[in-house]
Amino acid sequence: MPLTLAIIGRPNVGKSSIFNRLLGKRVAIVHDTPGVTRDRRIGEVVFHGLDLRVIDTAGFEDAAPGSISSRMTEQSLAAIAEAEAILFVVDARAGVTTGDQMIAQALHKSGKPVILAANKCEGRTEPVADMYALGFGEPLRLSAEHALGMEDLAEALEPLAPRAIIADSDDDEDEDEDFAGEESGEIEEDDYDYTSKPLRLALVGRPNVGKSSLFNQLLGDDRSIVGPEAGLTRDSITAPWKAGSREVLLHDTAGLRKKARVAGEVLEEMSVASTLDAIRFADCVIVLIDAQMPFEKQDLAIADLIAREGRAIVFAVNKWDLLASKQGTISALREKLDRLLPQVAGAELVAISARTGEGIDRLVPAVIAADTAWNSRVPTAALNRFLESALMRHAPPAISGRRVRIRYMTQVKSRPPTFALFGNQLDALPEAYQRYLQNGLRENFGLKGTPLRLVMRNTRNPYAPKR
Repeated sequence: MPLTLAIIGRPNVGKSSIFNRLLGKRVAIVHDTPGVTRDRRIGEVVFHGLDLRVIDTAGFEDAAPGSISSRMTEQSLAAIAEAEAILFVVDARAGVTTGDQMIAQALHKSGKPVILAANKCEGRTEPVADMYALGFGEPLRLSAEHALGMEDLAEALEPLAPRAIIADSDDDEDEDEDFAGEESGEIEEDDYDYTSKPLRLALVGRPNVGKSSLFNQLLGDDRSIVGPEAGLTRDSITAPWKAGSREVLLHDTAGLRKKARVAGEVLEEMSVASTLDAIRFADCVIVLIDAQMPFEKQDLAIADLIAREGRAIVFAVNKWDLLASKQGTISALREKLDRLLPQVAGAELVAISARTGEGIDRLVPAVIAADTAWNSRVPTAALNRFLESALMRHAPPAISGRRVRIRYMTQVKSRPPTFALFGNQLDALPEAYQRYLQNGLRENFGLKGTPLRLVMRNTRNPYAPKR
């Protein structure tokens, strides 16, 4: 089992920078603004041969009960309780402050082993003598920004952390091959068992629609801070979860606001970029809709973005418990969804309350069904029987007096399901007719909750002059 190491300290001492440096990649958002990190972020890594489970935390400070800072401190206290060892980070430039002394008292009470680190020691000897008064011995001199002192940190962790067991594995190579196949449009292997890997599930929506509340409800733990304030979540947080027998990596994300409102706000732009990365990483996305203000323009823009990224999609209408009249609402919302978002027509729409837990039991089957559709493969014979029937009901229109001919179709990949149409003049096939075929595919083969792709492949005219 890896050593669980919590990184604790005041706001803006460089905890997230150290977290990123330990993991060897930019995972957490780093900015000069104090209090950027608000939730616990966890990452597992082999650091200098040591097996670590690292927890990045919000700033630890004395604040009024109920305030955002107070809720952030509660997250840090939870990380201390969960951890087996603590990396206590102090700003070497600022020296020891009253806030550092308050944290030191809490860490002494915890009884956990503590490694004291003076961060921001960039190439010069910062005064650290006053840090001995904190009671944790000589501090390590670090500069997370410049990767200085990481070997000393590994040496300090060595008596506490187990050595990692490196096993030969082809998983990474297999995953790379899978992605390579998707990019090139090659036909995937029919016997690929997608359930053998965790389902990557992201919670996405406008600010203050209840993403973090749903994240906590699903996990059964207060992993993200919640409150009436919009924009509390700034960074995408990942946590393992289980949906029935299926392993899931659950992502809580920052709210997506309109581009014009984010432009020029560096921190918000970083939050949006983190959310977009979570969408691209996901297999399935739950789009949260506010039941009191459903399907606003930004909701539609978010859903369209997810469809263009080719991810499975489920709509969760949150705050259902706050509606005064519910009769007929779900039917009206389903009709509105299919009308406004034909690219994901038929996607599951589930009424929930993240606060009370109402409807959560219906959300999990909807996610599994959407993921199943996203991974589906349809036999070529069945596809062409469907195509023949669809062409008999409605033939493609003539373009400039010439008929568009669709000869046959086949599925070239899944994730999302992508179908190749073979025939003549297919580049001129109207979007309305493509939508007709897509809707037929959804109805006939249970492909609801996933975008569908149609690839046009014109057959060469043998009578056309050679160039």
